[in-house]
Amino acid sequence: MRWIWIDKFVEFESGRRAVAVKNVSLAEEHLHDHFPGFPVMPECLMIEGMAQTGGILVGQTSDFREKVVLAKINKAVFFDYVTPGDSLRIEARIETLAPEAVGTSGRITRGDQLIAEIDLMFSHIDHNLAGKKFPEENFVFTGSITTLLRDVVLDGPPDDRCGREPPQ
Repeated sequence: MRWIWIDKFVEFESGRRAVAVKNVSLAEEHLHDHFPGFPVMPECLMIEGMAQTGGILVGQTSDFREKVVLAKINKAVFFDYVTPGDSLRIEARIETLAPEAVGTSGRITRGDQLIAEIDLMFSHIDHNLAGKKFPEENFVFTGSITTLLRDVVLDGPPDDRCGREPPQ
């Protein structure tokens, strides 16, 4: 199963920044075991939410033609727990952009409170320097990922989202 750790995008500035929302619910299975009696969202899943937010931002810079993967966690600092009922704002910004890799910085907040600072490095694996071959089809960006952008206008009129027709 491929899990999506963000609920929707609320802001999207192509090539610059993206803001997503994640509403944490006790209906999420992982919260029942982490920790029993005191459910908190695991920090690794907050990193994954940032990776999905930043990865979609990075992928959109090439209209999703490149295969983008998380290459490195440069920084992950957490300041508080996240529990069911919390609504998180996940903001990713592109800091460096090269054909081989893209660096992002990010912040997760709950209201005005800073929850985490997470800086990531993404690789365009079609431009990898190791000479490895990958499948032609884009196994990273599937329809389920790009539909998260359907309510956020990128560059162009509202009917042109990511250069694709909105889902029917």
